[in-house]
Amino acid sequence: MNEQSGRTGGADRPDGPQRSDRNKARPSRSDGAKRPARTDGPKRPARSDGGNRRSDGGNRPARSGAGGPSRSDAAARPSSGSRPEGGSRSARRAEPPLPADVTGAELDRAVRAELASLASMNADIVARHLVMAGRLLDDDPDAAYLHAIAAAQRAGRVGVVREAAGLAAYRSGHYAEALSELRAARRITGDNSFLPVMADCERGLGRPERAIEMAATPDVARLDAASKVELLIVVSGARRDMGQPEAAVLALQGTGLNPAARKAWSARLFYAYADALGEAGRAEESLTWFGHAAAADTEGETDADVRVAELSGVTFLEADDGADD
Repeated sequence: MNEQSGRTGGADRPDGPQRSDRNKARPSRSDGAKRPARTDGPKRPARSDGGNRRSDGGNRPARSGAGGPSRSDAAARPSSGSRPEGGSRSARRAEPPLPADVTGAELDRAVRAELASLASMNADIVARHLVMAGRLLDDDPDAAYLHAIAAAQRAGRVGVVREAAGLAAYRSGHYAEALSELRAARRITGDNSFLPVMADCERGLGRPERAIEMAATPDVARLDAASKVELLIVVSGARRDMGQPEAAVLALQGTGLNPAARKAWSARLFYAYADALGEAGRAEESLTWFGHAAAADTEGETDADVRVAELSGVTFLEADDGADD
């Protein structure tokens, strides 16, 4: 991921990680149309802003997702009377305003449980920022980033909050900050599932060699199959960043490249492989694998069908609004 050299966001690249719905505590999509997911970066975690309310009658809201106004119109932090928890940050940002209809109860129980260590009033505000972050993550990642960072400023010792801040920073192209936040989340939680996103952040910072080094660490063995595939996709993208297209192809070869044995991640793997083949000048093989990706993509995660049409010479004409037919 070469964001510093032209990439502007992490969500739509074909060789970056996509989300892994490993943890309900992370923001998940519950609104808006689904956009094609990146196939060259790590999978994004699922949003949880449609989650359950607490059953214990507590007054801490459940965690939900990200969202809020854009970075240019962030307002001063709402006066809550509560002191932000989790330590001071070197440059505190003004908090974006929170809509009155967002209570924080939209968060699922797992996230709300992690906020239980905070003072009640502070936990409520953190939860509301997380809900907004989740809501905005897909359609306005910059606004989601503001809300997630506001939550992290108030709850810097809560792993799920640092994770949300890191993912929102990643989606909005703040790769250095994303890497810092995800490292903190990993220290707090011991969770290695952030590795694909962290590796892609290294790509975004123009350090593809570090992404490759990260993929060779012992912690990779602890990842589940889907996360390992996402990391391989990042490594393939890093090889392309370094001008090594054949190495990018080799990075993805293995037992997962089996069109007859589809997994949840097969469409993204096939797509990344097809894309790498194309860059290596192997157009005929690229077309074949884009076809496999299109067949495996039942969720519309990629634009494999469009790539197949383009490589097959199909031209799409826009309709003339003034035409009778």
